[in-house]
Amino acid sequence: MKWMAGGLLLFGILALPPIRHAFEQTMAGHMLLQIPLLVLSGVWIGWGLPAGKRKALQAMNGYGLTGLALVVITALFWMLPRHLDASLEGTAYEIGKFLSLPLLVGIPLQLSWRRLTAIGRGLVWSNLIAMLWVLSWLYLSAPVRVCNNYRIDEQALVGQILLLLGFVIATALTVRAFIPSRPAGVAARPLSPSPDPALRKT
Repeated sequence: MKWMAGGLLLFGILALPPIRHAFEQTMAGHMLLQIPLLVLSGVWIGWGLPAGKRKALQAMNGYGLTGLALVVITALFWMLPRHLDASLEGTAYEIGKFLSLPLLVGIPLQLSWRRLTAIGRGLVWSNLIAMLWVLSWLYLSAPVRVCNNYRIDEQALVGQILLLLGFVIATALTVRAFIPSRPAGVAARPLSPSPDPALRKT
């Protein structure tokens, strides 16, 4: 329950008008802080879900693919600049952002990640890196503002950060691939989905 309490507390703090406005004052704060923190609040809530609720949700989430599809679709929606603008200009979009990111990205991500195979996780990371670089290219090469509520210099800064973040993740994954994850002689685990902790006793 402490995970759920932490997630709800984080969500409540982010929803406070002074905190919300502070993050949304800049494009970097909006995209690179507020949105990931809303997702994190959902991940924590997902950790704290009762076993019965997790079992019911996982019954519809074979191999984590259903949840992953929901994560990708929702994340791509909020990555589009026009939707960032809309969330600043319309209450309905703002409420939709605050509800969809924890519920449709954070919770499904937490429920799905351990059920994915190693190949599935690799595909997620590679697509994330590609998405970061595509967005970086868009923000750095666009001759005009792609978000009407933010200056073009803020747009360029976000593009640079996304480019760097993509390289950092790619480098970390490459280094990790060459570091043994288990002592020599220990048999490798099969590439099968990891069981959800709530389902182990069923």
